[in-house]
Amino acid sequence: MVRRKIVAATGCPTGIAHTFMAAESLKKAAEEMDIDIKVETHGQVGIENGLTEEEIREADGVIVAADKDVNTERFHGKRLVEVPVARGIRDPKTLIKQIVNEEASIHHVKGHTVKTETDDSKKDKIESVSKGKKNIIHSIYKNLMNGVSHMLPFVVGGGVLIAISFLFGIHSADPNHETYNEFAAFLNKTGGLAFSLMVPILAAFIAESIAKRPGMVVGFIGGLLANDGGAGFLGGIIAGFAAGYIIILLQLLLKKLPQSLNGLKSIFLYPLLGIFLIGVVMTPLMVPVQELNTSMMEFLSNIQSTNPLLLGIVVGAMSGFDMGGPFNKAAYLTGTALLAEGNLYFMAGVSAACIAPPLIIAFATVFFRRYFTKEEQNAGLVNFVLGSTHITEGAIPFAAKNPIVVIPIIMLGSSIAAVLTYMFGVQVPAPHGGFLVLPVVTGAIKWVFSILVGSLVGAVIYGLYRKKIANNLPVEE
Repeated sequence: MVRRKIVAATGCPTGIAHTFMAAESLKKAAEEMDIDIKVETHGQVGIENGLTEEEIREADGVIVAADKDVNTERFHGKRLVEVPVARGIRDPKTLIKQIVNEEASIHHVKGHTVKTETDDSKKDKIESVSKGKKNIIHSIYKNLMNGVSHMLPFVVGGGVLIAISFLFGIHSADPNHETYNEFAAFLNKTGGLAFSLMVPILAAFIAESIAKRPGMVVGFIGGLLANDGGAGFLGGIIAGFAAGYIIILLQLLLKKLPQSLNGLKSIFLYPLLGIFLIGVVMTPLMVPVQELNTSMMEFLSNIQSTNPLLLGIVVGAMSGFDMGGPFNKAAYLTGTALLAEGNLYFMAGVSAACIAPPLIIAFATVFFRRYFTKEEQNAGLVNFVLGSTHITEGAIPFAAKNPIVVIPIIMLGSSIAAVLTYMFGVQVPAPHGGFLVLPVVTGAIKWVFSILVGSLVGAVIYGLYRKKIANNLPVEE
């Protein structure tokens, strides 16, 4: 009997953990089901293990578990299952069964033709359109996260350089201050330049996800307009989506031009008309979006100073709920935006809440060692490293085994860490790095204490839960 063949692509916004965890889950499930699979990963370093045209052609179907653009146009005519990356981690066998049992619909890309169209293929096309309508929200999220994934290296690299410059003194980059240091000024200027590109890069790659390369330049200019106009992060998101759909509109309007002018469209008409139109769209939006952006920042800052308990609970719950997913990213990106505005307090709580989940798992596997398998114990030790470097996703495999119980425990631990961080008034000037940026943290000891308290509380509760389900019997080593 010929083994079935499946190809897959995985990708997450940060390209650090979810991407590869989903790939491993799919490979493991395929091996257990006696199915050949090749998984292409879209990580932070780019595409690895890329799929060839021949591999796609020979495959029975395609699984895309991604929260970013992985170029699904190349899968035209194949059975396609497209889901968030978390589904690839949690439920790989169900995804594979949809291909094997031919339950997945045929993926059709507009502008491509199919040689023959049977009743079944017509049915598949209808199902694909229907499914596409249901996936609008995921599509919007995927476009947004494509922007976020390309923006993060600028934010992290630039933010950490700025933070390092503070080691020489808070005002060490100011030539008029007595603590001025030339090297610190260099770090601050270089990091600030990278950080300042956050909004334009975000907008550019949202637009690129929607309209491919023609959308990128229009999105970038839209992001610059938003940044210069004070519309900030929200303005960048609006600019990215507006730019992408402006290019889609132009492609429809210019569709009837002779094919010989395709080069002219790409290099002249799309940039010229697109930049003009994004300017027309963004200019009247600048004032209301700027006011909305400012109001949101002020609201969060006010809650932070007047009710740190409430803010810590909200930030902790968001960060711990999906550990790198949409809610976690919303809290993180809000912290990043506030960091750009000079608010160093909000990010401190977000970072604490993101560091806590893997540490909860790590401490639990140490203190309640006998209730975890050898494989889980090893993974727990790895979580010490992941947590210390602000990589939340290490907790996901443990949470996935019983999310209804484990996720609330993680949310509790994250919330405690965030609440204590805000109550102590800790300041963290870097958007990433975990304990590696401790030298530049104001209130570093209090920050570590806050994280450890939240992590230990969560670890004890999680450990007791594992003890209970094990019926007080040790797990075989």
